[in-house]
Amino acid sequence: MDHTAHEPEKHRHQAASWGTAVKATLHCLTGCAIGEILGMVIGTAAGWGNVPTMVVAIGLAFLFGYSFTLFAVLRAGLDLKTAIRVALAADTVSIAVMELVDNLIIALTPGAMDAELSEGLFWYALLGGFAVAFLITTPVNKWMIGRGKGHAVVHAHH
Repeated sequence: MDHTAHEPEKHRHQAASWGTAVKATLHCLTGCAIGEILGMVIGTAAGWGNVPTMVVAIGLAFLFGYSFTLFAVLRAGLDLKTAIRVALAADTVSIAVMELVDNLIIALTPGAMDAELSEGLFWYALLGGFAVAFLITTPVNKWMIGRGKGHAVVHAHH
């Protein structure tokens, strides 16, 4: 008899490895970084203010983050509607945490929001924010994967 059907949800999932969490976070970071950098470059080059630049950067980070997962699960054979649901389930929390931390670091770095693309401070704050976001998001992803959430949803379709 299968006893797992009668066990509480928390006992059915195994703890995720740190390696799996790191890979999931790197996947998320790649999409976020492309979108975030593109948005910051667009907003800064266009001379937009801080708020519109951050809104565009965050929007593009979510777009690229979801797109990476969406294309992967579409290649695995899922239909578009299911693939979108999987991408949303897999990446929303991870991207949100990453973007919150990254943008908080940028906003709290003196002068970073007013720095030009040619200034080291612009890139230092942006890349430093990604590094801190990676360190904070990895344990979040580990916890979620261990509970069958986040990127565990993607792995179920590979």
